[in-house]
Amino acid sequence: MKRRFVIAAIAVAGLVSFEALGLRPSEVVPTRAELGTLSSFLLGAFSPALTYEAAYVGADAPPLLLKVADAARRTVVFAAAAMSLAIVGGVVLGFLASTAWWRHDLRSRGPIARIAFPLIYVGTRTLIALMRSVHELLWALIFLVAIGLTDIGAVVAIALPYAGTLAKVFSELIDEAADDAATALGGAGALPAQVFAFGLVPRALPDMGAYTLYRFECALRSSAVVGFFGPETLGKFIRLSWDENHYAEVWTYLYALLVLIVIVEWWSGALRSRFAA
Repeated sequence: MKRRFVIAAIAVAGLVSFEALGLRPSEVVPTRAELGTLSSFLLGAFSPALTYEAAYVGADAPPLLLKVADAARRTVVFAAAAMSLAIVGGVVLGFLASTAWWRHDLRSRGPIARIAFPLIYVGTRTLIALMRSVHELLWALIFLVAIGLTDIGAVVAIALPYAGTLAKVFSELIDEAADDAATALGGAGALPAQVFAFGLVPRALPDMGAYTLYRFECALRSSAVVGFFGPETLGKFIRLSWDENHYAEVWTYLYALLVLIVIVEWWSGALRSRFAA
């Protein structure tokens, strides 16, 4: 009975939302001109471009496939740079946001530290929530307006929300890790920092590593999307080709992104299997 009520409530909420936004099913039916564009785009999926579609290409332009390969390389480099920053921030903030850290560390602290440390914990959780609540595209827009979206600005725009997400997940994984080893170390007289570093963190590391690999897959997509704002990742050239109605070229870049995702998925899957073992 309770399950039916929840499903009914979700359905009613959906209908109310549609009505509040003024959404009409007829609005998703494309016009004849839109159908023509959609057909041209979808047909391009079956014949991706191997050479430029433009009638004239500058003499200094590299072959299309080399350009695609270089854009894919830059997409990976952007993602790797962003994740490098995000991991550092995620680890530091994740440890500070872990209740296990404070639980095992406060036992040997004085009254001032017992007041200060919870404030640090609350402040860290608030910072993590702020970082996670702002999407990388919004960060990119902020940097674009403030300083111009340079390469470092694009990398930081990706790294900030990813660091917040990693910190949240890392703190939860540490808190949920089995604490039998930590209890044994504490009983043997180990210091709180030793209990945390050697009793709790190693139990959470496999899951932390697996989640980091998953976020790297997401960073590849974010790196491509940020290219729409200027950095020379796959997204920039997808936008330029789309603007010129070169849909076969668009699909060439999309397939390159798909290949990157598949390779990273295979690689991360192999590593996750080793972590599990």
